Formats: sequence, structure tokens, C-alpha cells
Amino acid sequence: MKLKGLFVLDNYAYDVIYGPAEREEIARLVDVYAPRQSAGDVAANLSILGDAEVIFSGWGGPKLDDAFLAAAPRLKTVFYGAGSIKYMLTDAFWCRSIAITSAYGILAVSVAEFTLAEIFFSLKRGWHCVLAAKRDGAHAPREPVAGGYGSTVGIISLGMVGRRVCGLLKQFDLKVLAHDPFVDSATAAELGVELCTLDEVFRRSDVVSLHTPWLKETEGMITGEHIRMMKRSATFINTSRGAIVRENEMIEALRARPDVFAVLDVTYPEPPVPGSLLWTLPNVVLTPHIAGPMDGECRRMGQAMIGELKRFLAGDKLQWGISHEMSKKLA
Repeated sequence: MKLKGLFVLDNYAYDVIYGPAEREEIARLVDVYAPRQSAGDVAANLSILGDAEVIFSGWGGPKLDDAFLAAAPRLKTVFYGAGSIKYMLTDAFWCRSIAITSAYGILAVSVAEFTLAEIFFSLKRGWHCVLAAKRDGAHAPREPVAGGYGSTVGIISLGMVGRRVCGLLKQFDLKVLAHDPFVDSATAAELGVELCTLDEVFRRSDVVSLHTPWLKETEGMITGEHIRMMKRSATFINTSRGAIVRENEMIEALRARPDVFAVLDVTYPEPPVPGSLLWTLPNVVLTPHIAGPMDGECRRMGQAMIGELKRFLAGDKLQWGISHEMSKKLA
């Protein structure tokens, strides 16, 4: 007899994460006994949770609080086809023996691919050339560039994304520095990186890429002084979270160092407030949080949740299962 399940997430997430092929496969394995529900739908009709043994979710998922859990006495597992689950979780959830798994490791694939593209474009000073041409109506004068041979890339934090970026960089003729106080020398050697202090990464790298999770301990860890100490014509890339950077200090440093570029896919707040100099500084490039999976890329996360469902049904360990302790460390 099939387990009974529900989709609880917003409509956009449902469409892009769980496309027709993914829904068909899930329906083959689970009795999905009601149409997709939003978090609001469920809050207004908690009785719909009564039979749910598994829930498939994603962006716009429900808060797993006392009321939700009391209405879902049979719930065994939550499959979250996106990244961070922090907004969903409560102390009440961890008091129940409910498993939860997330596509956080799959999300890292898209972020790493985006980062790799930005690293190589930055090593050629691509954004400098593009913006100078727009501003001046002429190509920028030729200046020395680090390029993609023998230059140095710095990676801050060797979590899921940082390690994947290092893996992608292995095939190129680059030196990779990394800062992560929780990584030992054996792991660094396996990744092909030289462990350094945070200051060293900024001083020695032609491109620095930030991949630190947003935790209370990491807020504001990147200062204006770090930007000021960067090599001439270096680039700072942030695809992590804006709050890890002291943005006012960064802005002042970028004003003082117009040769240094910042490529920011994330800011704090997001987007920047109207009138922020991040919108207008000639050495800042803003993208609207697009490093993670978008549109068709999101199907990879839905497929990951199908893989987790099959492991769960077979009684195997979940590949991306998240414990209470792990949840405190994930962004």
C-alpha cells in the first residue's frame, strides 16, 4: 500500500521543482491525495494534513509549528526540494521523530557553475571592459590582466559550494587559496588548495569568492579593510549572503580603490535600498540573486527529492538528511 503524501509549497516552486516528469514519478510511488497546497491553504484547513505521511515542499513551504504538527500525526518525512529549511523549522519539529531532507547539496551545483563563470570573466577584467564601453562609448584602454594561467583564486569557506568550486578549478592552471578554520590540511590537500588566513586570501588573490553560510558568528566577517588590501585590479565575488559583508565599509573601500571590482549576487538588504551607492558605483556589478537554481535548473532538485524518496521507501539512509545539529550550521 502506498504512503499518502501532499505537495505543500508555492505555485512557482511547484512548477519549476516538480515538473510533469517529477510529479508522475512521485505519483507512481506515493498516493498524492490532494492538489498542491500553499502554506496559507494548509493553515486555513489543517484537517487536510490528517493522512499525510510524507510532504514534498520547496520555496513557500509551511512553518512546521505546533499547530501544523498536531494536525499531521502520521507525518514521517519532509522532502524539501530547495536549499535552506531554517524558516520552516521549530523546536516542536525536533521533538517529533520526523526526518527532513533538503536539496541543499544540489543547489550548490548551480552556485558553483555561476561562480566559475564569474571567476574567469573577472580574471580577464571582463566587467571593467563591459562597463567602461557603456560609459565611455569606446573600448577601455588595454591594461594588464591576471588571466586564466598562473593566477590565484581565493575561496572563503569550504562548505558544499566552496568545495565544489575547488573541484571545478582543479582542471585549470590556477593556484587556489582557501580560508576555513574548520578544515584540516589533509582535506585541503585533497581539494588542491592552500589554507591561509582570511587576510592572506584577500592580499594574495586575483579573485576572491565568498561562500560562507550566514550565521550569527559570520555576520560582518568581511570588512572594508579586506577590500582595501586586495591586489591591484582584483575582484571580490559574493554569491553567499550580503550580511556576511560590512557593506558600508565595503562601499567606502571600493570608492578608495576604483581598480577593485565587486560582483555581488547578494546584498543586505536585498535588493539594496534606493539610493545605495551599490547601484551606481562604477566598480560594482549587481545581479539579482541568480547564482542558485533558476527555472529548468530547479528540476535537478526535484529529481534529488525523488532519489531521497526511493531511499526512504527502501529503508536506506537519506543522502541529504538534515539533523538538528546540522540545521544550525546550514545557511
